[in-house]
Amino acid sequence: MAPRLGRYRVLVTGGAGFLGSHLCERLLDQGHDVLCLDNFVTGSKDNISHLLDNPRFELMRHDVTFPLYVEVDRIFNMACPASPVHYQYDPVQTTKTSVHGAINMLGLAKRVRARIFQASTSEVYGDPAVHPQTEDYWGHVNPIGFRSCYDEGKRCAETLFFDYRRQHELSIKVGRIFNTYGPRMHPNDGRVVSNFVVQALKGEDITIYGDGQQTRSFCYVDDLVEAILRLMDTPDDVTGPVNIGNPVEFTIRELAEAVIELTGSGSRLVKKPMPPDDPKQRQPDISLAKDLLGWQPEVQLKDGLAKTIGYFDELLKSAGASP
Repeated sequence: MAPRLGRYRVLVTGGAGFLGSHLCERLLDQGHDVLCLDNFVTGSKDNISHLLDNPRFELMRHDVTFPLYVEVDRIFNMACPASPVHYQYDPVQTTKTSVHGAINMLGLAKRVRARIFQASTSEVYGDPAVHPQTEDYWGHVNPIGFRSCYDEGKRCAETLFFDYRRQHELSIKVGRIFNTYGPRMHPNDGRVVSNFVVQALKGEDITIYGDGQQTRSFCYVDDLVEAILRLMDTPDDVTGPVNIGNPVEFTIRELAEAVIELTGSGSRLVKKPMPPDDPKQRQPDISLAKDLLGWQPEVQLKDGLAKTIGYFDELLKSAGASP
């Protein structure tokens, strides 16, 4: 659908969350009208408070597990708890958010003929037996484990997107998002970057699960949002899935040591047992993103960590929680 007066009416579900809020910001910068949808279970008004005075920004409290009737041109379906602490708190609701949420947003897109982006995840690969992970890998997922509510929910959402494409000729874009970090991460989400940074700033022991040799690839949020926007603007025959993430691999121990160095903290590393089904390795092959989007991450880990540490330092000081 052609934009009106050079701009789209854009719906961002989960728009008050970590990724969603940065996406709303970029869309406004591009001149679009943005409807930010969130139920504020894990999202925060603090993430989008600076946008409320913008006349092209609208905020709506709504849960995507219920139908929505609005007129939009594009939909970014970002809504879902994305950290183990949050998605395991109410696993049934997590699955409903992925599956019912996808059904409702796809139904909306079908009614208004909107293009729709699905924020899928590297977790569709589970604990991968293929490394690095390419889009044609089907994954290695435990369907009945503690992480299954998220992993299988996102896999089912992908199924729905491609069935709506085949059955209703819907314009879809599916991006598989790998580990992302940056300002506005939830301080208590249990993710490794926020965990390490908050613990280091408080001078607490830094918790490493297992021996710390499991690997992750960390993408700074600005790079990630740029890839999402580029994918949404590709021709209609480009559906994805496309891996979006940083292919530079680090061990968890290396990340912890980098955080200690950048914060100047005296924190010690403390080992705890590995949680169930925690992936041993995670690294995206982004060849497809390079070819289709002309994209690759630009922000180096230490530069992104410095910005993230600055954000959490201010957050903790304002809450009176830093030493």
